[in-house]
Amino acid sequence: MEKKILTSQHTGDQCIYVKHKSGLDIYICEMESFSSVEALFGTKYGSINTMFRQRDDKEYTTVPEGIAHFLEHKLFENEDCDVFELYAKTGANGNAYTSFDRTCYLFSCSKNYQKSLKILLDFVQKPYFTKESVDKEQGIIGQEIQMTNDNPEWRVFFNMLRSMYHNHPVKIDIAGTVESIAQIDADLLYKCYNTFYNLNNMVLSVAGNINADEVLAICDECLKTCEDKGLETVFQDEPDTIVQQEIYETQPVGIPIFHIGYKCTPCDGQDRLTKNMALSIAAALITDVSSDMYQRLLKEEVINSSFGSEIFCGDGYFSVIFAGESKNAAKVRDSIIEEVKRISAEGIVEKDFQRIKKSVYGALIRQLNNVEAVAGMMIGAYMADVLPYDIIDTVSAITSDTVLEYIRSELNEDKLVMSVIEGSEND
Repeated sequence: MEKKILTSQHTGDQCIYVKHKSGLDIYICEMESFSSVEALFGTKYGSINTMFRQRDDKEYTTVPEGIAHFLEHKLFENEDCDVFELYAKTGANGNAYTSFDRTCYLFSCSKNYQKSLKILLDFVQKPYFTKESVDKEQGIIGQEIQMTNDNPEWRVFFNMLRSMYHNHPVKIDIAGTVESIAQIDADLLYKCYNTFYNLNNMVLSVAGNINADEVLAICDECLKTCEDKGLETVFQDEPDTIVQQEIYETQPVGIPIFHIGYKCTPCDGQDRLTKNMALSIAAALITDVSSDMYQRLLKEEVINSSFGSEIFCGDGYFSVIFAGESKNAAKVRDSIIEEVKRISAEGIVEKDFQRIKKSVYGALIRQLNNVEAVAGMMIGAYMADVLPYDIIDTVSAITSDTVLEYIRSELNEDKLVMSVIEGSEND
């Protein structure tokens, strides 16, 4: 068993990394002055992983869209009882989520973390699927899909992705479609489980009022050794271009909502982390409440306080998104384009850059005093193929020249998509 102490060179914070004999990567952060515990058990398996093979497979397997999310739902039911009943006895709050590139099972508690950790490790390693339970779940998730299809915030986001990506499965709803989940059966679920829930493709992140030796002893007791089968995922080739520049849809909203996104070049590991942080600062500069553009649009009532930005990136996709409410989203888009051109030509005002950078850095430091955030930071680093404190080091090292370089190279007008949800005339 390989064990390392990982330390932030800027803050002195530490966590423990263990490569367990079972194949599992484990991150532990002892936070003695805190009363709570957060644990996440995750796999690099999300909605985008619909095409894969293992070392001994001659061909790739393609599975229905939405199966990762479907599998997450089904794991909470085992042969004996519902997992939430077990957590209720220990006082823990259990949950799970599936995103584009990961599935995570988690609990939070203030006592009995040892018992809750055993429950977590046990049920995730004990799949139980039957035709009857799969058929029942298809109806439940089908209703969930219909609900999200009626959610304007969900629709405006995925409409943008569908206008941005030709082939990459990131454009597909995480839950799939009613038609795609109808193709799922118990055999397919077991195949995906045995492929992606191999401990060599998984991670355990535990933070809070814990003892690392106790955590590792529970892992020794509960984890089943897995052979690394050489999992390989693949995506269809994605053109560098966008599908269409704009898309409009009508939904019952009081004020039209928009997502304006730049399709950027995807990358991995430290390169992705650097680009993520640099373009986060760039987007924050553009949406800064003290900027001339923001104040002008606010005064003209084109935007309101909902206007903001985010970076959306993962395996094979990367975009910078501006979102908010506006009766004139096209004017917001045009203003962003002009602001990008202005910054590219004139450069970044250093004091503005330093203010935004310090804000981003400060937010990261504050998260180190939050048990849930620390556990999330550790599992997020594993999923991104970096180390937990790399994000702090990366932000610290970023310069305004780096940010300007990414603005000039990545925020291209010909790769800009606008998605708008408008209210109907009867609303």
